[in-house]
Amino acid sequence: MRAARILIVAGESSGDLHAAGVVAELRRRAPDLTIEGIGGDRMRQAGVRLHAHADDLAVVGLVEVAARLPAIWRAYRSMIRYLRDRRPDLVILVDFPDFNLRLARRAFRLGIPVVYFISPQVWAWRAGRVRSIAKYVRRLLVIFPFEESYYRERGVEALYVGHPLLDRLTSLPSMDEARRRLELEGAAPVLGLLPGSRVGELTRHLPVLLRSAKQLMTERPDLRVVIAAADGLPLDLIGSYLNRETVPARVVQGRTSEVMAASDLIVVASGTATLEAAIIGAPMVIVYRLALLSWIFGRLLIRVPYIGMVNLVAGKKVAPELIQFHATPERIADEARRLLLSAESRCRMRQELQQIRDRLGPPGALGRTADAILECLQSGVLEEMVVQSG
Repeated sequence: MRAARILIVAGESSGDLHAAGVVAELRRRAPDLTIEGIGGDRMRQAGVRLHAHADDLAVVGLVEVAARLPAIWRAYRSMIRYLRDRRPDLVILVDFPDFNLRLARRAFRLGIPVVYFISPQVWAWRAGRVRSIAKYVRRLLVIFPFEESYYRERGVEALYVGHPLLDRLTSLPSMDEARRRLELEGAAPVLGLLPGSRVGELTRHLPVLLRSAKQLMTERPDLRVVIAAADGLPLDLIGSYLNRETVPARVVQGRTSEVMAASDLIVVASGTATLEAAIIGAPMVIVYRLALLSWIFGRLLIRVPYIGMVNLVAGKKVAPELIQFHATPERIADEARRLLLSAESRCRMRQELQQIRDRLGPPGALGRTADAILECLQSGVLEEMVVQSG
């Protein structure tokens, strides 16, 4: 296969993580590929030339997006120019559907094939998007087993590749080992707080989580609280919340998996982190808060009974969810207290989390994704050669 040019776009932290893994696998198989696009620091480290940074674009909520619109529009226009002027051989889109489905339409009109990795969750909300996917996407690479049949029944060429988290979490520390690494040895319980990977999530969640932890510590003074800060989150902002709430918590950045493994219980913002916790086997309470208007609009569109991905995959409530008005310090403390006081409840949740982990299938998703992309790339190059020869 001749050297080819790929445009790849991932606009969020989890997309940057998974896309970087795919890029690494692509480069092992085809070192001469030129790969450019939008992503974060991990994609840059994997060798992607970035035209815009994901940190400037990532946001959750219909209202919250307003502040990012200028940056999002600039990034979108730069990608349209790239498609038109450079004409890559293939476009790889990773999640980030509001941005990426529009880009898929433009690529389709220019005759550039599109592979979509980590599909929009149309089975949960905004089901009408499936028509755009069927029309504009050459191949959809999905990460949950039930998604392949769902999309195929609706006219989408979908392929189940497995969940990329399983590639990252192949060697997990025990609780004792994780505590040793984090200098948390001892019998006293550990509560992990995971407020989310975006600054907006941090500001909405961390003060509430700290107040709930403070209530628990008045009853259990030996409780140790650890905040798992995602890479890129400002530690000075976290420190300001700690000072304001006067909670003696440790902050650990970039070591989320170890915090999960070390904790008797975690309180986690809904998102990919809940699946990571399921794979690790960390009992959890799921929380999430949005701006009021975003929450109202979201409730009108969401068609599933749960928010947390672990509960959606399980098809039942495995972990308690406290969303929006229910995510108060008192309610969070109540759910956390119930689980911290009951080893039996935590054990039962771990067993159910293991079943969720089994449903995600075997490791190797990144390699299977790279193979599917290269197959699509090669067929696209061959089609172009036929057209040119004709």
